[in-house]
Amino acid sequence: MSNRVQMLGVASALPGAVRTSAEVEEMVSQSGGGFKPRKGTVQALTGIRERRVAADDVQCSDLAVDACRQVLAAADVDGSEVDLLIYASAGQDLIEPATAHIIQSKLGTGCAVFDVKNACNSFLNGLQLAESLMMSGACKTALVAVGEVSSRGIHWNPRDLDEFKRNLPGYTMGDAGAAALFAPATDSRGIFYRNFRSYSGHWDLTTVLGGGSMHPHGDEHLYIRANSARLQEVFREEGLPFMQRTMQEAGVTYADFQRIFVHQVSLPYLHDMLAECGIPVELVEETVVDFGNMAAASIPVALASALQRGAVGPGDRVLCIGLASGISIGVVMIEL
Repeated sequence: MSNRVQMLGVASALPGAVRTSAEVEEMVSQSGGGFKPRKGTVQALTGIRERRVAADDVQCSDLAVDACRQVLAAADVDGSEVDLLIYASAGQDLIEPATAHIIQSKLGTGCAVFDVKNACNSFLNGLQLAESLMMSGACKTALVAVGEVSSRGIHWNPRDLDEFKRNLPGYTMGDAGAAALFAPATDSRGIFYRNFRSYSGHWDLTTVLGGGSMHPHGDEHLYIRANSARLQEVFREEGLPFMQRTMQEAGVTYADFQRIFVHQVSLPYLHDMLAECGIPVELVEETVVDFGNMAAASIPVALASALQRGAVGPGDRVLCIGLASGISIGVVMIEL
């Protein structure tokens, strides 16, 4: 018996509706806030051409359930065999109870469930917990599910350029769901390295202030806001040394991986980050142009896409790199 945890499969759930960056600009211009961005501004700043948008009656849990059903069917695993379900996402259906309960109710499983929430690193942290619990013997089959409907947390009516810039992360967001199924490995494949680090003194650089004890009321607190320039500076200051240490400790180089999956918020920042870390751009699964910033769904959606078209397969090594507000960085290395 191997001492690793293997990923049996991963699936994505993408809404059918598409919203282009030109449409985002038109929505801002027509909102009545006062600011009208120049045509082409959003795509020029972010590199994003379009993103997916969930219908009004679709919840985070619906996208997660869709992906869970897909991955269970593909792996030929019955829902009754799942003994742990982790909902690992930045978004949620509501504050209470945990969205994992809603997913289980819709999916029909009957196991232990809970939510893991760490912004865009939620999926990797969910994977981290699932692996730990399986290695301890607490469970044998785990689902890690994501559902992001970030399109409902966008400030559409900025008054001026400064407010537009503060709310720019919202204009990058795309809706998506994903799920991955894990079990103890029966051979040498599986997760072989993981490393996580947080720099929490910078928690206020990206926020959605509403819904907690700080700001329990007020629609003005429900939108994502960020100091994007400072956020990128901190990732550069802290992330580059972290990645250098991580690769050295793992005893690998980027060339040892068939494919690399990086959380993506914008195309310019992605390319800057790859260049600074020395990551070959041709190894990276690029999703942000067509799907935007999918929050915690970005890595599993990219991984599902690469598997589906045969860019990676059994025996290949893949590298997952998570970057999230908070600030946190996570790396997981898997042999498929």
